[in-house]
Amino acid sequence: QVQLVESGGGLVQAGGSLRLSCAAFGRTFSNYAMGWFRQAPGKEREFVATISWSGGRANYAESVKDRFTISRDNTKNTVYLQMNSLKPEDTAVYYCAARALPYYSDSAASYAYWGQGTQVTVSS
Repeated sequence: QVQLVESGGGLVQAGGSLRLSCAAFGRTFSNYAMGWFRQAPGKEREFVATISWSGGRANYAESVKDRFTISRDNTKNTVYLQMNSLKPEDTAVYYCAARALPYYSDSAASYAYWGQGTQVTVSS
């Protein structure tokens, strides 16, 4: 079992920045690829970013590419999502997820463990 706890969400003006953190508890964090997903009101959950077990490879949704950066610190069992140039359409609950494989994936179905989510609201 892996427990994931997100933090860092909040209210920010358009053009601003936020950094989300996701702390992992339980099994060896470095064995897991990690991902960030989000869900806006009335919409389905969507992929945002993913990173391999070592942090050497990452992938992003087109809508956030060049604005968001995913990273991880395996010594701290934490994955981060740096979000810059935020837009109102980035408003959503952001979820951290872990998959018991070393390579990344943009498929939510491949992730076995999920955090409770953190709200990000971007005002115009």
